[in-house]
Formats: sequence, C-alpha cells, structure tokens
Amino acid sequence: MSNPTPIIINALEPFAPHFCQERTWKKAKTLVIGSILTTGKRVVTAILRTMGLQDESNFNQYHHVLSRAVWSPPDLAKTLLQMLIALFFTNEKTLIFGIDETIERRWGQKITTRGIYRDAVRSSGSHFVKTSGLRWISVMLLTPISWAHRIWALPILTVLAPSQRYYEQRGRQHKTLLERALQTLKVLKSWLPHHHVVVVGDNTYSAIDFLHGCQQAHITFITRLRLDAAIYDPAPPYSGKGRPRKKGAKQTKLDQRLVDENTRWQSIEVSWYDGQTPIIQITSGTCIWFHYGKPAVPIRWILIRDPQDEFEPLALLSTCQTDEPLWIIQTFISRWCVERKHGDISG
Repeated sequence: MSNPTPIIINALEPFAPHFCQERTWKKAKTLVIGSILTTGKRVVTAILRTMGLQDESNFNQYHHVLSRAVWSPPDLAKTLLQMLIALFFTNEKTLIFGIDETIERRWGQKITTRGIYRDAVRSSGSHFVKTSGLRWISVMLLTPISWAHRIWALPILTVLAPSQRYYEQRGRQHKTLLERALQTLKVLKSWLPHHHVVVVGDNTYSAIDFLHGCQQAHITFITRLRLDAAIYDPAPPYSGKGRPRKKGAKQTKLDQRLVDENTRWQSIEVSWYDGQTPIIQITSGTCIWFHYGKPAVPIRWILIRDPQDEFEPLALLSTCQTDEPLWIIQTFISRWCVERKHGDISG
C-alpha cells in the first residue's frame, strides 16, 4: 500500500492502540482506506483490487483481520464517538442519537447467525417480502453539517441481533431486539456520563418495558405513541395502607381527543421533511403510560394533526416530561436522515 496522506494518518492513528499487533493494524488500515475508495460491493477481494494488491500471495491474511485477529469493536466505537464529539459538539451537553435496525442480505450456509426477516425495503402495506440475512442494530450520532445544510446520521456503533432460532439451536436464552437495543444504549450512556443522551427511534421501540429501561438508565427516548394507548394521571400519594398505586385516574385517549370539540389546538410552523415549513396543529400533556403486568412509565405526549389533511394524525412521546413539544417534534423529524422516506413519519 502506498503511503497515505497526513490527513488520513491523523484520522486513523487514534484507533491504532486497539490493535494488539502492528501487522494487523497495517492490514486494517488497508481495508479501511480501500473500503472508502471501492465502488460496488465492499468485500475484501474488491478492496484489495482497489488498493492494487490483487496479486498478493497472502491475501487470506486480510480476511483474518475480520475473522481471527484480536481487537474490540466497542473500543473502536468509543474512540470514534469521542472524535466526533470533539469535532462537532465541543461545548454541547445534549447529544441526539438515532437507532434503527437493518438487514444485511446474506445466504451462506456457514453464516450461523443469519435468520429470515421481513425485508422493510421491498415490503409494503399490501406486499410482504422475506429475506435471509444478518440483522444489525445501528446507533447513529445525528450531526448537523453546516456546509451540507442538513443533519447527517453518522454510525458509531453497530450490534448484531441474531434470530431466536440461533439461540434455540444452541440451548441459550434468546435476547429480543428491544433487549439487545437497551443493552446497547446502556453501553452508550456509560461512555457519556456527563452528557444528556437523547435517542430517537421508530415505533419498534414504542414499548413500555424498553422505555422504562431507558428512564432507569437516564436516557431520554423519543418515538411514536399509539393513538389508542391507555394513559393515566400520576398515582396519588401513598396512604400507608395496602400496595402503593402505580397510576391515577384514566385520561382521555388520544384518538378520542382528535374528535373532541373541547380539545385545545395550537397552530405552529415547523421545519418539516424535505425543507418544507408547514403549519400544523398540536396539543400536548403529561401522563402515565401503563399496562397491567408492566412498569408505569411517565411520558409527555404530543398529538399532531394537519389542517390540510395531507397526512394522518399521529402522536409522539418523550420519556422526559419537561421537554418542550416543539423540540420533541423537531428532534423526531431529525431521524429523516435515517429513514429517508419522503413525507412519511409513520415509522
């Protein structure tokens, strides 16, 4: 490999201490630079051709960097996050992350962790497509890029979430997607003890157990809320007799508030998708989201409707009840760079 420029050397050198052997680090640098320059599928053989190493007799040793060499992906992720914070968020105490899952299509029989999943890209409301592959949970730092005039989702941590069949075949306890996502976010928060961590996700993460775990870990999570969710007032003070109550009186459901003439709506202008700035109507409040057998989760809800009826009414939630409704809406919209679905926030 030809000598990289000083800019590339300075960008990569912070990762060098995480590799036990110098020769492994040299091969890793080749793979990283080659993957940036390679067009099409970024497999090892294509990377070596791009780097002019197609005639290497020991090309298999580059595969060993990924299959045998000793290095820690979480350590690399932590270093990458620290570099991004130093570059873009020097004086910021609040960091906003996006979380989403993706399927890497793979069919090899020796890929033991692959499973059969719904292909979100090829499926639609009327057409269901399954695919074989690896399911990954990706955590991205939502970073405003001034010269691009938009927010970029910069991946900093990716975790494999094997299928249930994988664990059953090995007699091990299965971790659901939400359990693994919560574990990942707790690791992220442990790296940022002095920052306010806010995470935005689609309706996959709108689950009481998961949101309760985020609150216990001091992580603010913003996601969708079902319009028919059972919401309640806070529990009254404990009287000292019997079991303490988890919730108070039942509140009016959000789908009922939509048709209630007494609902007070506020018209606001928001920075919407694709640079649009429409006028929407919102109403907001705080409550306890509760289901029997589950923990009680205090949330702030925001109900949104479009006076022009260009999109269906929807509801958002934040696990921090003191968050401003407009800030919650704008933060949720920032995940547009993750989903890339024009004019659609139904995820």
